[in-house]
Amino acid sequence: MPAALLGIAVAAGLAFAGVAVAAPPPAIAATTPAPTGWLHTSGGTILDSNNAPYTIKAASWFGMETPDCMPHGLWGTLTIDDALANIKSMGFNTVRLPFSNECLAATSIKGNLNYWANRAYGLEGKTPLILMDTVIARAKANGLQVILDRHRPSSADQSPLWYTSAYPESRWIADWKMLAARYKTDPTVIGADLHNEPAGAATWGGAAATDWQAAATRGGNAVLAANPNLLIIIEGIENQGNGTSTWWGGGLADVKNKPVTLATPNRVVYSPHDYPASLFAQKWFSDPTYPNNLPAVWDANWGYIQKQGIAPILLGEFGTALQTTSDQQWMAKIVSYLGTNSMSFAYWAFNSNSGITGGLVQADWRTPEAAKLAALAPILKNTPSPTVSPTASPLPIVTASPTATVTATPTPTTTATPTITASPSPSATASASPVPTSGGSISAVWKLTSSWTGGYVANIEVTGLRAAAGWSVSWPDANVTRVANSWGITCTVIPRVSVTCSGSDWATKIAAGQKLSVGLQVDSLMAPVNPVLTLK
Repeated sequence: MPAALLGIAVAAGLAFAGVAVAAPPPAIAATTPAPTGWLHTSGGTILDSNNAPYTIKAASWFGMETPDCMPHGLWGTLTIDDALANIKSMGFNTVRLPFSNECLAATSIKGNLNYWANRAYGLEGKTPLILMDTVIARAKANGLQVILDRHRPSSADQSPLWYTSAYPESRWIADWKMLAARYKTDPTVIGADLHNEPAGAATWGGAAATDWQAAATRGGNAVLAANPNLLIIIEGIENQGNGTSTWWGGGLADVKNKPVTLATPNRVVYSPHDYPASLFAQKWFSDPTYPNNLPAVWDANWGYIQKQGIAPILLGEFGTALQTTSDQQWMAKIVSYLGTNSMSFAYWAFNSNSGITGGLVQADWRTPEAAKLAALAPILKNTPSPTVSPTASPLPIVTASPTATVTATPTPTTTATPTITASPSPSATASASPVPTSGGSISAVWKLTSSWTGGYVANIEVTGLRAAAGWSVSWPDANVTRVANSWGITCTVIPRVSVTCSGSDWATKIAAGQKLSVGLQVDSLMAPVNPVLTLK
């Protein structure tokens, strides 16, 4: 008997026996609407649209701020969905997506994106801005939200101030207004990280040319005028008003006396960065009470902001390779601090090519780094998925993109206390017109597509001079330590001597006149420039 009929029969029997029966309660209509996906703040807490506390748990996936103008790792068999599904499975609910203003204006994706592996997205011939649209749409499909991070003006290097001679403040604001309007109806994009790691001359309330607090106010108001639903994420500075120095973007001690106040209330989230001793030997790492002194350092520089209910904190970058005892102690302390204080965070980084910190995945860009995820487990547990209103409008596609042209590469201001940044610093690429080399059954062109301190990615265009069941390419590399990843080839190295790669998988055989595009990611202190190829 169906449960409803059974209940009626039992009630009728009891009534017949003279037992008083209460009338069944009327159906209670749901009074809590589904969250829209937009977030806001109240005091030191981030809230969803139903005013329930929400913790942002993000992983950065960098590359769109580099000369490649694409998230890194897509040069192999990795797809956008592969990466995002992996991030989601680790327990994150958000992706922090760095970009440069230069890439926003680019007319083509510069990196060696594997269009075949990513053919489902139809990206060939498209712009980086369309690629950004695609990443955001696929993030939504994978149950993730996105924070857009203006990481650099030029793709060449980080800028200590929010503007440079080539990218004035007007360009910074115009691009932010464009992005805010572009995703105005899509709550997948929840926040605007206005500028990555103000440093050097940047001040909090100083002269107009260096006053990051005033600039963040102008930038935040401009973004909210285009989309009032976004969180405005504001990083700190390196050299604070009290005379202390900390990480680039890490100092927010001045917020206490001079907070950022925007025209739209309940939108400001402060976002410091913090790293371990393996990146730079800050003075607190040599304190005899280390690591127990760390919470007091964090409280003074930024933690007090959330603890005192001024605004929420989102630790915008933190990460480590976990290879030293000091780093392991730092990691345990910062995870405990974040968890105890219910603070949001963005881990640096998903990428396996993340320089000193390493990534959340191994060199294959797929296998999770188990030790890091175990260390993060206390703050990754019970991660809610964002819920978007079913009436939300679809992602708008805007065909126009900024047309400004880069005229110069900015030179970052040096500081008294240099800090090593966690993101790779791309260096100059090889000649734009590499000379083809021939030998045996093939000719080949070796082209450097991106490089950073500690590694590079190269593409090899191979043409069959005659049909062959196999082929290989070798070149000298005085700095090579290993091949971290490859596609279409299997490679071996003689450390600090050479690299040898042979066709494999779909590129094992080659026909006369056939063209193959293969590539690899190499761990090397410096990329070779137009190396002489040995072909077989």
